[in-house]
Amino acid sequence: MTSVEIKGISKSYQPGVPVLKPIDLKIEAGELFFLLGPSGCGKSTLLRILAGLVEPDAGSITFNGREITTLPPEKRRAAMVFQNYALWPHLTVFENVAFGLRVEGADRARIRREVESALELVQLADCMNRRIPSLSGGQQQRVALARALAVNPALLLLDEPLSNLDARLRDTMRHEIRRICKERRLTALYVTHDRQEALSMADRLAVMQQGEIRQIGRPEEVYNHPECRFVAGFLGDANFLEGEITPAGKFRSHFGEFALENPSGCTPGQRITAAIRPERIRFVDTPRPGSFRARLISRTFLGESCEWKLDADGLELTVTESAAPVRVPGESFELEFQSGHLVALRG
Repeated sequence: MTSVEIKGISKSYQPGVPVLKPIDLKIEAGELFFLLGPSGCGKSTLLRILAGLVEPDAGSITFNGREITTLPPEKRRAAMVFQNYALWPHLTVFENVAFGLRVEGADRARIRREVESALELVQLADCMNRRIPSLSGGQQQRVALARALAVNPALLLLDEPLSNLDARLRDTMRHEIRRICKERRLTALYVTHDRQEALSMADRLAVMQQGEIRQIGRPEEVYNHPECRFVAGFLGDANFLEGEITPAGKFRSHFGEFALENPSGCTPGQRITAAIRPERIRFVDTPRPGSFRARLISRTFLGESCEWKLDADGLELTVTESAAPVRVPGESFELEFQSGHLVALRG
């Protein structure tokens, strides 16, 4: 297994327009790590720098403590799965998967052994003699993954590999990619703008914005404890409240006073923005300490849940609820925040 350390990596394609501001990042051996962010935030550029396809302007990269910053791609043992798969349509599945091994100069016995093992792992052993155009999108994605696995990479790099698949197939492949990485004990870096992929698959993730890492942590930590408004909004729906800190360390808004999940660092009288997820707000039958009144605006049926829009004294709130009863827009309801889920944002 390979640990990866990135120190001060930066990149600009045009003078004065940084794509990556100096990035520091440590990926543990055997970790499935995600770079998550909107298009243009620099995540794919960082992936290509790790692969050796793009040269950084500054900084260093080490694999298991060995610096590889200036090594050519073929010397790094970093295999990449591209968004468009980059398969050769005139070659068979076997020949596509064997390509990297042939470039390395592997003998025929090793090629046969590694290709068969990789295809078995992605459950395509019975397709090795088929040509690429005869395969479905999901099968082609598995071939691209098998080609990367066949060379036994020190680092597996995945650049939005599921973006061309339909929703049902994406769900299946999320489980498959994680299973394969854990079975092979691979260190993997996965780039995506899809928060569901990151939250459901990652051991840890980094949220990027405009060439910078805004927050790093386990999916549960970053989702439930965002440090800034951008992270809170990018990882899921969030309600944002403006208010101030009371002498008792609570959060006072124009429609109530509430306990904060993370009051440390906040000082009495300080104006802050706080966030709470829609699933952390609930309807209650009768008024109680800490509850507040809101008028129902609209309902959106989402299958497994309903999304409600409500007006709480001029603030629009979003609430999601599973097994929701019938409610009529225009009526008023009592709401409360689940204790300890209002988070102070610091940026």
